[in-house]
Amino acid sequence: MAEKKTDNYKVVADNRRARFNFEIGEVVECGLVLTGTEVKSLRAGKSTIAESYASAENGAIWLINANIPEYLQANRFNHAPRRPRKILMKAREIARFTDAIERDGMTIVPLKLYFNARGRAKIELALARGKKLHDKRETEKQRDWSREKARLMRDNG
Repeated sequence: MAEKKTDNYKVVADNRRARFNFEIGEVVECGLVLTGTEVKSLRAGKSTIAESYASAENGAIWLINANIPEYLQANRFNHAPRRPRKILMKAREIARFTDAIERDGMTIVPLKLYFNARGRAKIELALARGKKLHDKRETEKQRDWSREKARLMRDNG
């Protein structure tokens, strides 16, 4: 039997509602421009990206409304908790994402904020399209049916 591949990173914040509210398309791993106190606060595991999004402005992608709370031990050198943060992407990826936003009416949604194996803060972004109410109901039906099917298979052997 093959060994299970282990991911060597620590997840700081996860946007679980994104997969329910959006149809996820292309997923990209990107870096973030952070200050020292933001990194320390992230290492403490305090962050939320549930109501955040990314927007394209002046040829760059910015993470808007992500909450990284102030680091308690830093007194006057602290950061603003909800400040816009620049996302580090290649120029070709930025162009592809901005074209998709403008032309196809898609949005850029953050899925996960984590530290990779080298200790760098990374964010997983996805091009997504908003789901309608009937799509959300269909997703919920599929999930319930797969759960029920697994329960029946387990009970009947």
